[in-house]
Amino acid sequence: MTPQELRSFCLEFNAAVEEFPFGPETSVFKVLGKLFALSALDAEPLRVNLKCEPEIAVQLRADHPAVVPGYHMNKRHWNTVTVGELPDRMVRELVEDSYDLVVAGLPRAERLRLSRP
Repeated sequence: MTPQELRSFCLEFNAAVEEFPFGPETSVFKVLGKLFALSALDAEPLRVNLKCEPEIAVQLRADHPAVVPGYHMNKRHWNTVTVGELPDRMVRELVEDSYDLVVAGLPRAERLRLSRP
């Protein structure tokens, strides 16, 4: 997965936006103001921080050397994923899971707003 493919995929989600609160080199992808992915898209290797259920995060780290505790994040809830070392399908699933976790934590009214066409 290329940096542009990662950016495009993150922006496909309902109400997803890209912001640069930490400077122009760090893309922060949010849904209704809440972070679900963070990446320096021009970095080599390409990495992305993603939210994850704590139990699943531990298992992913044990099973995949490309998944480590989230860099500069709450390590219980965030993983840093080296994109090129995992199948694209798996990276997409991890991004989607991160988005879904963030949406699940939004107030009910905001979740309902997202589900409307």
